[in-house]
Amino acid sequence: MFGRKNKGDNSNDQAGQVEQAGQAQQSQAENDYGPFDGDTVDFREFDFSDFASGALDLGSMLVPVPHGGEVKVEMGPDGPQMIHLEIDGGRITPIAFAAPRNGDLWAEAVDDTVAGMTKDGLEVHLEDGPWGQEICAVAGEGQMRLIGVNGPRWMFRVTLAGEKSKADELAKIGREIVARTFIRRGNDPIPAGQPLPVLMPQAMAEALQEQLQQLSHRQYDAPQGGTQASGGEQQ
Repeated sequence: MFGRKNKGDNSNDQAGQVEQAGQAQQSQAENDYGPFDGDTVDFREFDFSDFASGALDLGSMLVPVPHGGEVKVEMGPDGPQMIHLEIDGGRITPIAFAAPRNGDLWAEAVDDTVAGMTKDGLEVHLEDGPWGQEICAVAGEGQMRLIGVNGPRWMFRVTLAGEKSKADELAKIGREIVARTFIRRGNDPIPAGQPLPVLMPQAMAEALQEQLQQLSHRQYDAPQGGTQASGGEQQ
């Protein structure tokens, strides 16, 4: 798993395996798996059509959309708030953060996240994943998994949420997405821990705007509250 196909490579073998975090001393361009630094690695050199039907370009992130997956936009009071990938068995939410040149932002986030989830009453434990520790939380029949990876001045995190019975399958697909994602940090000064800006693709933004306009028209055309009495004599 986690292999990549280079353009022009017709073999069915997936190249390379994920090494544990901290073991790989190769440059990003030499790695067979991501997440990749999109500022230094050209995504056009890769072919992930064996796994993804396309890639969602969000400006700071280029995220593969698995075959059969759907992109959903979560709306907030000021517009789009979060982008989700919905697949059979759950939902995957990617987000990239600015990080300092030195340090381990994900390790710091693990401690804080575990403490917060435990306080909220969730059953939390840590598992060793391809990039280090992953956070797993269980509540009833649902399970959540957080995967984090440190990069050059960025940290990438995906949140997997779904049915507990499909947790292993969801984790596998989530890791495949992480391994094929490109992060574009850029050179702008951004405080460590702050999410990198997300830009919606033009086609998606236009479709969303059309949906919002239709919703606004339906609300405007809906009958107003209250009724008028008809007939009868006025006193």
